[in-house]
Amino acid sequence: MALKYNADEIFEMAEQIERNGARYYRKAAAGSSDLRIKQLLVGLAAMEDRHEKVFAETRRHLAGLARPPVFDPAGDAAAYLRAMADGCVFDTDLDPSERLSGNESPEEIYRTAIELEKDSIVFYMGVMDMVEDEQGKARIDEIIKEEMRHVTTLSDELRQLRDRQAPSL
Repeated sequence: MALKYNADEIFEMAEQIERNGARYYRKAAAGSSDLRIKQLLVGLAAMEDRHEKVFAETRRHLAGLARPPVFDPAGDAAAYLRAMADGCVFDTDLDPSERLSGNESPEEIYRTAIELEKDSIVFYMGVMDMVEDEQGKARIDEIIKEEMRHVTTLSDELRQLRDRQAPSL
């Protein structure tokens, strides 16, 4: 039996993913003594806050459209969302900031953040296939691109961190 998800449920999950990301970045920033790292993480948290607002606006917009729940006869999208909901992909109920003890190195913080960003990209790509509204698709696409920039930024920071720590020859 195929699962049915409506846009409201999907965007509610997306909002939670963004709240979790913002909390992670803020907690990681609070535990960092490096001003540069702290500023980067606070900036990323602010971006996640904006994403949450975009998803909330999109959710309100789509709620005004009389559409039936998304139906997935082949079951592909439904299976993906079921795996996500069961915590196999990632669990929106788990707050990633709770993973932080305050003793993480900047490298550990960046690596975890990159994984969280990649997970959100995968989720949003699946969501985009289930949203029929062009405005909703365009907004999700914009967020996917920004999340990809986050991965690039974090990867660049990780590379620079390694370069600074590498012994000189």
